[in-house]
Amino acid sequence: MNSLSLALSVREQSLRMVHRARASHIGSALSIVDILAVLYARVLRFDPAQPSAPDRDRFVLSKGHACVALYATLAEIGCFPVQELEEYGQDFSRLMNHVSHHVPGVEFSTGSLGHGLPFAAGKALAGKIAKQPWQVFVLLSDGEMDEGSNWEGLMFAAHNGLDNLTAIIDYNKIQSLDTVANTLGLEPLREKLAAFNWSVVEVDGHDHDALESAIATRSTGQPLVVIAHTVKGKGVSYMENEVLWHYRNPDDGLLDRALKDIAGSHDDA
Repeated sequence: MNSLSLALSVREQSLRMVHRARASHIGSALSIVDILAVLYARVLRFDPAQPSAPDRDRFVLSKGHACVALYATLAEIGCFPVQELEEYGQDFSRLMNHVSHHVPGVEFSTGSLGHGLPFAAGKALAGKIAKQPWQVFVLLSDGEMDEGSNWEGLMFAAHNGLDNLTAIIDYNKIQSLDTVANTLGLEPLREKLAAFNWSVVEVDGHDHDALESAIATRSTGQPLVVIAHTVKGKGVSYMENEVLWHYRNPDDGLLDRALKDIAGSHDDA
């Protein structure tokens, strides 16, 4: 499946999952779909038939509340049956409301923000020590950058020259209750990250070719951070850039509208 087709399927599945479970975080999930599609269709060395293969690239979704997008991606590429997505958020389902490592293809359970990058840095250091060729990728939210543990992780990764580590920041500029700028501003983000001795690239987080090129950037001895400028609720007209859709879920009528928007937006792509 190519990355554009994967993104379409993941957006549709994510909407249906959140609607069915009456769950939250659909806006957060829709903003990262294109990033996940590029990673799993174009970048990661990852075999869905062997999701725990020792030589796999490691991917960590630090913003674990956006789990429906990752679950849908893993199902669509064949890590587990797509039909299991219907169990999301139900009692006794392994598809929990935040990312769970019990799901094939998930490296690390996340949800408490600020842990994914430090964990990924540890994985990258382990790979260096063991002289392994695999790469480590971690996807963070912009609001999550409020966590001090991330800045400690940034220092640790640069200090250890972890050039096998790539962090991607989903910079949709909205967090749980307001804009990032009004909550705790990150700017000048690029300059801050560069000052922590990371190689920094900024990109349109919905442009698949640009994402692939940015993620492929490498600087010997430096970890890479990709600032991906995204739109919260991407692809659904009434959700885009609306803080309401951090927690709200669509009713039947709004789901139908959303699915039509998604189909239309991908027709235009």
